[in-house]
Order: sequence, then C-alpha cells, then structure tokens
Amino acid sequence: MARNVNDIVKSLPSRRRHKVEKRARMLVAEEMTLQELRRARVMTQVRMAKDLGIAQKQISEIEKRTDMHISTLRRSIEAMGGKLSLVAEFPDREPVMLAGITSLDV
Repeated sequence: MARNVNDIVKSLPSRRRHKVEKRARMLVAEEMTLQELRRARVMTQVRMAKDLGIAQKQISEIEKRTDMHISTLRRSIEAMGGKLSLVAEFPDREPVMLAGITSLDV
C-alpha cells in the first residue's frame, strides 16, 4: 500500500519530525511570490496600498508582474516591514551581495 509524505513524517520520532518540518518551512520561505509573502506577513492589499500611498488595484497589478523596477520591489518589501537585498550567484564563486542597488542612499 502506498504511503503519502504526511504519513511518513507522522511516523518519524518527534525530534526528527520537528527537524524535517523546520527545514520544510525554511525551503518554502526561500521562494515566494510577492502575494504569498504579503499574505504570510498577514497583510491585506488594502493595508499595503495605504502604506505605499497608492490604490489597492495597483498592489494587485504589482503582484501579477513578472518584471518590475527594483525600486518598486524595494518599496513593496519595505511596506511589509522587510529590507530588500540582491545577491548575484555564479557557478565558480561564492554569492556576491550587490551594493548600492536597492537603497536610496546617495
């Protein structure tokens, strides 16, 4: 009889199960759409729009975009209480955090 992943996780010892569940949460958190991130932060489109001084419809449009200005993404992340960082990844070296791109510091 086939077992699903939930059955397998439930059968693990408590300590191992918590470790697996923690890692799963970390992996899920590593990749989210803006909409998923906003919802995870328990924030409505209306609240975010108010914080950004724009219409709710614009938040909906931003969340549907696949391409946007970094400044738009930065403002969206900051409205959720976060800070945007950009990292360049290469196959032959460690990741590099890009400086001066996401801030308004002049």
